[in-house]
Amino acid sequence: MKAAAAFLLALCYLAVSHAWTCRDAPRLYNVKQVDAGQGKVVVRDSSYYVYFLSGSSWYRLGSVRLKHVSAGPAGIWGTDTSNVVYKYVAGNFVRATGLSMQQVDAGGDGQVVGVSSSQSTYCLRSSLALAYRGVGSVSWNSLSRTMRYYSCGPLYGCWGVDTKSQVYVTQRITATSCGTTGWTQVPGLTMRMVEVGTDGNVFGVSANGRVYQRVGISHVHPQGTGWVSVSMCMPISHLSYDLGQLWVVTNSGPYLPTYSTGDLACNTATSCPAEQLHSPAERSHGLGAPP
Repeated sequence: MKAAAAFLLALCYLAVSHAWTCRDAPRLYNVKQVDAGQGKVVVRDSSYYVYFLSGSSWYRLGSVRLKHVSAGPAGIWGTDTSNVVYKYVAGNFVRATGLSMQQVDAGGDGQVVGVSSSQSTYCLRSSLALAYRGVGSVSWNSLSRTMRYYSCGPLYGCWGVDTKSQVYVTQRITATSCGTTGWTQVPGLTMRMVEVGTDGNVFGVSANGRVYQRVGISHVHPQGTGWVSVSMCMPISHLSYDLGQLWVVTNSGPYLPTYSTGDLACNTATSCPAEQLHSPAERSHGLGAPP
């Protein structure tokens, strides 16, 4: 019998002891990607549906299936499996005709940035991103940099990971013109992805699923001074940070057809707790037990 993987979501916060503590987020099975910005949390599941968190419940956003979704000052944007770009408008995702992107980020100061299938980076000016309502096409500005993952924040610019997993930062990107101050390589570890919070905090996931926070970031040192490990009790596949809370997606391990494992609650000072089992009825709807 072949086992499958259950991707679940955990919420981490910095405790008074300055140690990160993780607990179960409101349960939603098979989460593959998460993005948090301006108090909003959106996820994409293995069926490519997008969900929005309200209170302790998840609600599906529209009917369009996306492979990557991002929420921020520019709204909620995403890309589908054909690299078509969408914006969430009036209850559904509408196509933004123009260049194709394999990943987009709406976490900057009103602009949207994207990575094309050729790993070229682009920026959509804030005036266009904020005003777009599904009519006409959008015009992207080239940022003349090759990246495979890209994330922006309104305080200390944008961070990206290139095709060699090297990390770069641009101190500032002007939302109205998409002009940048140039790119600086961040010394130290290589990363699979990096995410920037609206308060300037930067987190990365390494190739082996370990989580790191970049410390020492300031206007004087936009690249920071070092990476600090954030201990997790299992490998992480994706993360996002907003308003002091770190959202992480993990492969909780194999599950059987009848019951699934995957309590993600963990404390950095302790070992992971015992598994919690959930009924087939809960799994058939893709959601967890009611709060």
